[in-house]
Amino acid sequence: MPGTPPTRFVFLGPEGTFAEQALRTIPAAERGSRTPARSVPEALDAVRAGDADAALVPLENSIGGAVAVTLDEMVDGEPLVITREVVLPVEFVLAAPAGRSLAEVHTVAAHPQASTQCRRWLREHLPDAVVVDVLSNAAAAAAAANGEQDAAVCAPISAGRQRLATLADKIADHDDAVTRFVLLSRPGPPPPRTGDDLTSLAVYIAHDRVGALLAVLMELAVRGVNLTRIESRPTGEALGRYAFFLDCTGHVADDRVGEALQGLRRICAEVRFLGSYPRHRGTTAMAERPVPAPAGLSDGDYADAAAWLSRLRTGELA
Repeated sequence: MPGTPPTRFVFLGPEGTFAEQALRTIPAAERGSRTPARSVPEALDAVRAGDADAALVPLENSIGGAVAVTLDEMVDGEPLVITREVVLPVEFVLAAPAGRSLAEVHTVAAHPQASTQCRRWLREHLPDAVVVDVLSNAAAAAAAANGEQDAAVCAPISAGRQRLATLADKIADHDDAVTRFVLLSRPGPPPPRTGDDLTSLAVYIAHDRVGALLAVLMELAVRGVNLTRIESRPTGEALGRYAFFLDCTGHVADDRVGEALQGLRRICAEVRFLGSYPRHRGTTAMAERPVPAPAGLSDGDYADAAAWLSRLRTGELA
C-alpha cells in the first residue's frame, strides 16, 4: 500500500559489505528483514516483483564516479523512485587472522576497487605482497579467514564478521572518500519535503534540436534550481544518443521545482522522475543547514506572482 513503511529490504550483497553497512544506518532496515542480492539488477527486480519493499544500491563513489549499472537499471523496466540517500565514508582495513604480523603477509585478497583505492598504502607497506582479486570485500575477508590468503583489504564490517584482527586501519589513499547509496521503492507519494531535499531525474533530449541540452539547463537555472550532478549514459539506440541523469536541489512539492519539471516536460523527448527525497545530512552544522531559495524564487514569491497574474486576467488590476 502507498505510504506503508518498508519492512523487507534487499541490498547489493554479499553480507559484510559497505552496502549492508549503509543499509543498517536506516532504522526501519535495522528492524526489518535484510536480504543480500547478487547484483544491482537482481536487487531492483526484487522490488519490482514485490518480493521486497525497497532496495539499497550504490549510485556513485567520490573516487570512482557513477555506478553505471545502477543508472542503467533505474531507467530500464518498470519505474522505481529514490526515497532516501545514504552517504557512507569508505574506510578500508588490512585484516588477518589473530597472531599474524604485517611481516608475515605475502598475499592479500582484495576487490579490485578496494586495492585501487589503497594502492599507495600497499606499495609503501607491502611492496612485495601479491594482491589477489576477489569478487567483494566480504569475499576478501573470507579468503583471509579460511587461509586462502594471508590478509585482506576489506571493510571493517567484513573483518568483524570473519573475526579477523586489524593489522592497519584507514589504509585508503583518500581518507575522505565516500560512497553514495540510494534506497529505491515502487512509485508512491514522495517523502515530505524538509527544506533541504534533492530531486533526481533522467531526461532524454531531442537530438535534432540545436542547443537542446542548454535548454534543459536553462529550465533549471532561470528558476534558481541548482544542478548538483549531471551524468550521461548511452541509450543503446544509436551512437551519440544519451540519457542525462540530473540531481537538483529542492522537492517536487516546491513551486520552483514543479515549474521546472513542467518546463522540462514541454521541451524534452522524455522525462523520468526518479524521486524527491531528503539530502543526506553531514556531521557539521554547515552541512545540515538547509539551502534557502534565491530571492524572488521562494514558494511565497511564486504564490504572490500567481495571485497578481490572476488579478490581471480578471481585471481586478487596472
